[in-house]
Amino acid sequence: MNSVHPDDIRNRLLVARLPAMPQILIKLIDLCQADEVGVNELSKLIANDAGLTSRVLRVANSAAYQRSGRKLGLPQALTTLGADLVKSLLISESVFQTFNGFPHTGGTDLRPFWKHSLAAAVMARDLAKTMQYPQVEEAYLAGLLHDVGRLALLAAAPDTYNFNFQTADDGDLCAAEQKSLQISHAEAGAWLIERWEMDSYLADAVLYHHENPARVMMAHPLIRIIHLAHLLSDHPPDTPLPAEMGAVCGVGDAKLLEIYQGCEAQVLQAAAHLGIDLSGMPELLASALTPIAPAINNPVQQRLAEEIRNRALTAELSQVFSRQKDGTQLLDCVRQNARILFDLDDTAVFLVSSNGRLLVSASVGEQRQRLDSFSISLADGGIADAVASQHLAFLERGRSSLNLAEEQLLRTFNTPCLLCLPLVAGNRSLGLLIAGLEAWRVAELQRQEKFLLIFGNQAANALQSAAKERGDIDRRIATIQEEHLKNSRKIVHEANNPLSIIKNYLGVLDDKLARQEPVDSELSILNEEIDRVGSIIKEFARVAQPAPDTMLDINKVLSDIVRLFRESRFLPPAVQIAAVLPDEPSQVSGTSGVIKQIFVNLIKNAVEAMPKGGRIEVINNGISRRGGIDYFSLLVKDSGPGLPDDVLSKLFTPVRSTKAGDNRGLGLSIVHGLVQKLQGSITCKSSALGTVFEILLPVRHAKSLVQ
Repeated sequence: MNSVHPDDIRNRLLVARLPAMPQILIKLIDLCQADEVGVNELSKLIANDAGLTSRVLRVANSAAYQRSGRKLGLPQALTTLGADLVKSLLISESVFQTFNGFPHTGGTDLRPFWKHSLAAAVMARDLAKTMQYPQVEEAYLAGLLHDVGRLALLAAAPDTYNFNFQTADDGDLCAAEQKSLQISHAEAGAWLIERWEMDSYLADAVLYHHENPARVMMAHPLIRIIHLAHLLSDHPPDTPLPAEMGAVCGVGDAKLLEIYQGCEAQVLQAAAHLGIDLSGMPELLASALTPIAPAINNPVQQRLAEEIRNRALTAELSQVFSRQKDGTQLLDCVRQNARILFDLDDTAVFLVSSNGRLLVSASVGEQRQRLDSFSISLADGGIADAVASQHLAFLERGRSSLNLAEEQLLRTFNTPCLLCLPLVAGNRSLGLLIAGLEAWRVAELQRQEKFLLIFGNQAANALQSAAKERGDIDRRIATIQEEHLKNSRKIVHEANNPLSIIKNYLGVLDDKLARQEPVDSELSILNEEIDRVGSIIKEFARVAQPAPDTMLDINKVLSDIVRLFRESRFLPPAVQIAAVLPDEPSQVSGTSGVIKQIFVNLIKNAVEAMPKGGRIEVINNGISRRGGIDYFSLLVKDSGPGLPDDVLSKLFTPVRSTKAGDNRGLGLSIVHGLVQKLQGSITCKSSALGTVFEILLPVRHAKSLVQ
């Protein structure tokens, strides 16, 4: 037996005209789940469906129920039959009407199938009553539908599955289905029922009806009921039931035997009510199934069924397209589904160019590689009209209105006609699906215009979503790259400060060694600055936790920084630097490395602002109370020419500086961030007489330190 690719069988199931759940059945199930269902409610529901009304009246007026000879109306018929029988009759009739319209089943005897399904439904209902499961009608419906996957597979793959359809419904059948179709009828049935979006375990009951009893022992009651009902309906006649077979549902052997033995009469009665001829069939529970009556050829019903199918397929297409991993796969998927749904074997996708003037080939298939670099002007012609109007267009060979590109396309496809299907997302035309076809197919596809346009809309929405997702990913990557570049610039900028100090101190060290003077102080400073380079790199690269804050005497740190600049040859001869600091300690919380970064940046900027020389002062102004909080007011003053207003307005924002070097313009933004980390603030005042930066760092009082 030939194997079918798993994606192919699911695509076949998608287009096999699998029915939607009838509205009458949805309303009936909702009605049956109410605490009390009266004749009036059932009568109003049934009266909306001529087929169901006819079926109920026929049964109620049959010899089995009618004794007076007077024809009963619908309310009297319902009273005569009783609510339980009416519910079962309505559920069965709705299911049979729905599924007897399957294609590819005309030559197959379905009577064994429906007999088996009716048996499972009857026993599921009786088991539900025994277990006091409240949704008895749901159990009956699940029993009727438990093998509907077999009908679905027969509709989707009649040639491959016809033999399996005639075999017994057991575990061996599931294995054969998996081997030939990569899907079992239990999976196919659950797949179909899930499309009905019922808030129920019905699909699960169908999916697990062949499961090992031990695995379903603790499952939802409906799953256990259908599992046991299937085993009973498949049990050979005249063979004793296994002991404790009903344990899965908590039903004893005697009660289970009663349910089993009472089933056949109920199935024969139900079949008679539904007009199913079971004469000549083997005894009820012997296994294995054909239409009761031909489906009514009602044009209105056919159009409604087509509309329901189109809506279901639309929802499926959206999911199918969304699962594609990239643009190429998505375009190939669009062309593949056009072949499956509309028999459009020869297709190409063209997308509107970024300037909106051309259609450019995007997916052409193996047989049309010469279209790979083909483009079409949107200035005029039938193709341009299809894009602009967002309606179907057909180009036919021999028309005088064809432009050269359209004639080339017809020659390339070597067909008398081309279908141009617009791909529209919202109000925006993204392109066209172009397909070569015979002229006789034009009328057929025109009748499917609505569905074709829906298909094009789903494809375009998926293309737009994919493009947006790619754009989002590109923007995220660009943001990460920008952040990485910014951090890299910060590392280079900040590491350059201690490296400059190290370079200058090496000169001092060289001179002292030449004079044979002690160099312990210089070596200590070099070690500190080398460590500071490592700390800066680790902090910006986020490979290590920053050092914990400690209590520091800010005066000592500032004094060391000023001495560092004075002795390191960093300052030009024309620039002087001084520290104005009080004698008493000034305790702040932080790390010496962070405070050094702040003041080294500010002092370097001051030096660069005075190329002709000047004076820099680092001042501790003592405690200043701001907003009810005590701060140390620390100043860095220079006698330079001051800062322009446009620079002052964005002083602490990273900018591309006019100063030499790739990483200029970052220092003050880094300083601002570091001061904020210390829970302080920084401001600047500037004039022609010079610039003053004031840094406020919180005072750590002795009382707070003890706490």
